[in-house]
Amino acid sequence: MLTLASKLKRDDGLKGSRTATTASDSTRRVSVRDKLLVKEVAELEANLPCTCKVHFPDPNKLHCFQLTVTPDEGYYQGGKFQFETEVPDAYNMVPPKVKCLTKIWHPNITETGEICLSLLREHSIDGTGWAPTRTLKDVVWGLNSLFTEDFRNKVDDYIKRYAR
Repeated sequence: MLTLASKLKRDDGLKGSRTATTASDSTRRVSVRDKLLVKEVAELEANLPCTCKVHFPDPNKLHCFQLTVTPDEGYYQGGKFQFETEVPDAYNMVPPKVKCLTKIWHPNITETGEICLSLLREHSIDGTGWAPTRTLKDVVWGLNSLFTEDFRNKVDDYIKRYAR
């Protein structure tokens, strides 16, 4: 699955060779983002919630992937929600960009698919926004938590408190 990982290993083997030409030198350069993604995707796939599936349309581009969340409890039980994730070049200093592709009514998802989740914000008032210590696993678990029973209880409490 992780074809970029095999590319990184192959490229590391070539670093010792001084006979490499300038053209091959440019093909060996791998961004910090891509090196981080190789590790994070492997960790993500090992610790994926049972209600989530990750799909890479192009296995050579780990920075673009789709997430499918199929909640097994709560209001959205039985639904299937698609998210598109793009990891910017400045990752891990800036958060990934996530968009919901499925039309849904959800208090944290706009009609255009933008997601209101504090860990996806570069700057957050409550201090729980993106930090370089966060990973893709945190993003996936955060998106999954939007559909869990615990989230439903928070919405019910909010409605009881502020709806009059």
